[in-house]
Amino acid sequence: MISLPIVALALLSYALAAPQPAPYADPIHVPIVRRSNPDRVANLPKAIEALKTKYGISQGNTKRAGNIASIPLTDEQNDASYSGVVSIGTPSQNFNLVLDTGSSDLWVATTACTLCTSDVPLFDPTKSTTYKSATGQGSTLQIQYGSGSVQGLVSEDTVTFGGFTIPTQELLGVTDTTTGLIDDGLSGIMGLGFATISALQTTPFWQTLYNANMLSQPMFGFYLERYIDQSQLINAAPGGTLTLGGTNSSLYTGTIEFIDMPSSSTPSYWLQQVNTVTVQGKSVSVPSSSGLAAIDTGTTLIGAPSSIVQNIWADIPGAVVLTGQYQGLYAYPCNTQLSVSISFGGTSWPISPADMNLGTININSATGSSTASQMCVGGIFDVGSTVGSGQGIPAWIVGDTFLKNVYSVYQVNPPAVGFAQLAAGLSSSS
Repeated sequence: MISLPIVALALLSYALAAPQPAPYADPIHVPIVRRSNPDRVANLPKAIEALKTKYGISQGNTKRAGNIASIPLTDEQNDASYSGVVSIGTPSQNFNLVLDTGSSDLWVATTACTLCTSDVPLFDPTKSTTYKSATGQGSTLQIQYGSGSVQGLVSEDTVTFGGFTIPTQELLGVTDTTTGLIDDGLSGIMGLGFATISALQTTPFWQTLYNANMLSQPMFGFYLERYIDQSQLINAAPGGTLTLGGTNSSLYTGTIEFIDMPSSSTPSYWLQQVNTVTVQGKSVSVPSSSGLAAIDTGTTLIGAPSSIVQNIWADIPGAVVLTGQYQGLYAYPCNTQLSVSISFGGTSWPISPADMNLGTININSATGSSTASQMCVGGIFDVGSTVGSGQGIPAWIVGDTFLKNVYSVYQVNPPAVGFAQLAAGLSSSS
């Protein structure tokens, strides 16, 4: 998946140089780098279009349906994206890639990419002695996103992340991309979803580690830092931690509340069932037929079905629906203190008002009103009455607007998603 703003994760240099961990070692913790967009609200229409395309809402998607690593994340430009450094090739070349639980493919821009801008680091296959590309029919693949597309060669090479190395990881070496799809130091995506939604029809990096019994525990955990409430634009900053093969107990308090993924569908996205939403102290019911949600670290917003979104914003005094290019979004008076929480059948997890506020907008231009006023754009938007068709298709997309408020854990066996309360002092502005 890609959505703009996008979320990515970044690996510190010491982790890249670390030796291959032995099976069943302690978890590895990788720091995350966070990115954002200098014009956050103006970029929302593109972000929503990309998100809808990713989940097949507005058009067909071209996707075919013992150790621990703690990886530092980088938060860039006030929570628009989070990135992680991944090493590709022999000798290794290092790149900031989006780590995304809403997709399952690894792709990187290569030196053959003529439309990539100068701020995109490019992988040079000719400098890797272990690089191989497919030939003949099926050797090229295009992945379409709402905001553009990437096309390239189906390839394989040595890939290292968080101290783990896969010597023959299949990936897409991108040779063509829509202008602006990636920029500002990002070179591609590493998907953390299941193999069943891989466009390359291959096993994702993390799942290969699991299948090879290389993870200490069959799970990985995310802590995402918050900078959205900083008045000053922060281009790149420490953004949290991704832990491969376990969790980081210093980042949460209490127990992790695991809820099994729906047993009626084959694992694809990391799915949960939204049970209730509480808005300004009032409960908004969510029918079971409209509650299936993809938990997506690669998405900034929260998307939900039309009727539920209408009910949510109806409980916010003064909220208005936006039109035109902002269709699906809502705005509310900036002096209103929002109180929103989501339950997946257990704890009701509150969302910080800072995360619900995506920025200000001139309301006359976004609603067609002749009266000029400024309001704040909300973090929950309308994805329509149906996201897609078939078993296991999510009706909700729950992104970082929610995930910055919890420690989230993705467990392979049995398939489950867990949330825990963040440790004291985390996700505060810093």
